[in-house]
Amino acid sequence: MSNPTPQQLAQSGTLEELYSQLSPIRMGAGWAKPTPSLWAEPRKNFQPFVWSYAQAKGALDAAGRLINTELAERRNLILQNPAEGYATSRTIVCAYQMIMPGEKARSHRHTPNALRLIVDAEPGAYTIVNGERLSMMPGDVVLTPNWCWHGHGNDSRACAYWLDVLDVPLVHLLEPMFFEPHPDDFEKESVVPNASPMHFPWHETRARLADAASRSDGHAAEVALDAALDTMALSMIGLAAGQSTRTRKVMANSVFGVVQGSGTTEVEGAKLAWNRGDVIVVPSWREHTHASDSGAVLFRVTDEPVMRKLGFLREAGSAH
Repeated sequence: MSNPTPQQLAQSGTLEELYSQLSPIRMGAGWAKPTPSLWAEPRKNFQPFVWSYAQAKGALDAAGRLINTELAERRNLILQNPAEGYATSRTIVCAYQMIMPGEKARSHRHTPNALRLIVDAEPGAYTIVNGERLSMMPGDVVLTPNWCWHGHGNDSRACAYWLDVLDVPLVHLLEPMFFEPHPDDFEKESVVPNASPMHFPWHETRARLADAASRSDGHAAEVALDAALDTMALSMIGLAAGQSTRTRKVMANSVFGVVQGSGTTEVEGAKLAWNRGDVIVVPSWREHTHASDSGAVLFRVTDEPVMRKLGFLREAGSAH
């Protein structure tokens, strides 16, 4: 059908005739939408889920035999939500990554913000961020914010494994994706190492958790990691044996990496069991709580900064 003239549109004798003439000019009647565009509460598209580090480690060990860093920009396994072909949550994607002894992963930079939680590594594993070499030991958190050069290396005798967390799905949605490989393939160390805002060593975080636990009111202790990231907030949650977190229902997506221990996360009546190294996703506006019989530490990454800046952040039971 050819594009209707203004006169033809104005002379439509029935709604059906009007609708048929609107179609070729890519207009739709707002009063007759096939599906609503507004709804009373957030729709629950993404699903709560747990990924097994033990399974991922086995798969990465196989990948270590089958593909090298010359063929793969990063040897990683993307944690795909059952409701989505790529992302872990609506705004966050996670991946397990491994680098073998003697390997280097090429340096690059990109607009997505990224960070990593180290799961298993020995002295000699490191990330270089804007020329500064940062060690990667279990429990450490290393940041690579928007447009920072970063690459990885492993001078130890053991494979290093970690969890990557990025805001790539958010960047895909908003479309400001830029990526640039380093001109020298691997960035050389050029900054004298010191206390870096890009590095949260586990021994310091553990001490902060112990102090927070000594002053807690019986619930799990939580300490914030003051990250130089605009889109993601980070914290560590310490669960003593038999302890649980307060029940929360918040308009923000969260992923949790298990730093230590084992336990369960209950999300709207469903219980998800987890162990050290596993990853849990709790999509936004889902009531949830974490518990551990033997004690555990969880690393939380959430898009609360995005929701807050846009005026969308709200939590059940609090003033909006």
